[in-house]
This record gives sequence, structure tokens and C-alpha cells, in this order.
Amino acid sequence: MQRMYSPWREVYMQSFKDEKPSEKEEGKSVFADIPPEKDEERYVLCRGEHCFAILNLYPYNCGHLMVIPYLQTPEFTDLDDQTKLEIMQISDLCMRAMKITLNPQGFNLGANLGKVAGGSVDTHIHFHIVPRWEGDTNFMPVLGDTKVLSNDLHKVYVDLRNAIADIKSGKAR
Repeated sequence: MQRMYSPWREVYMQSFKDEKPSEKEEGKSVFADIPPEKDEERYVLCRGEHCFAILNLYPYNCGHLMVIPYLQTPEFTDLDDQTKLEIMQISDLCMRAMKITLNPQGFNLGANLGKVAGGSVDTHIHFHIVPRWEGDTNFMPVLGDTKVLSNDLHKVYVDLRNAIADIKSGKAR
């Protein structure tokens, strides 16, 4: 069996950690404790009472984001009903914002639960939303080991954040 490694993702994983975490922070995931004043820097799109949405810095497709509960747990069954409901509500809000800004033809929505399921951060459950377009998979990733992303990450962040605000205020549907 051949293995393909993506060491460039390590830069992303390390970007959330202090160089020398305090004893209190030991064992926390890269998604834990992102302070609100760093929302734009970390591409946090919106926050709820139990979870938040954040753009993936190394997306599978343009607009790929994650919905992450504040509670750090690897187990879906550890989440209370309010958190599960809010995950779905924020996922719906984000997909509506993507329809406005990116006009995808479909979505992949789900979670990798556990390391064997592909969870690269298997200590902190998170849910992926990947917008999809017909033809978005082509020869470049297979033959050229290159994923072509045609949108600027910061512009996508600003557009999605603004669309979310418009939806919440009733300006957009």
C-alpha cells in the first residue's frame, strides 16, 4: 500500500498553538480557545452559544469550512442536544451563505469520527462542509499533485461572513 503524506497541513495545525503552551493548555486541540478578537485572523465566520464555524486554511475546495463545538471531545455522544441542534443550525446557515456567495451545486457534509475514519484532529470533534461543483475534481490533484483553488481565502471569508450577517438580519434568504 502506498501512503501519501501532506506535511504542509502541519503548518496549519501548528498555527493554532503557542510555541510553548502552558500546563493548563496541554492536551488542547488546535480548535480550542480561539479568542473572539482573533476571529478575522483565524477565519472564524460566526459563533453560537455552543459552537462556531471556521474556514479551513487548507481546503479540499474553495469555501470548505468546519463547524466546531466549544466542548473538546472526540465523541459525538458527549455532545448535548443543544450543541447538536446548534451544529445543524450553523451548518444550515453556512450552506445558505455559500449558496449566496459561491453558488455551489451541492455539498459534502459530515464528520470524521476517530483517527481510523480520517480524523486528523481526532481529539476534538468537528464537522466539515465542502461546497461542490460538477467537474471540481479533475486530473490536477491526481496527476499533478496540485489542487487548484480559484478564489482568494480572505475574500471568501469576508463574503461568507457578510452573507451570514445578512441572513441573520433578514436582508438575505
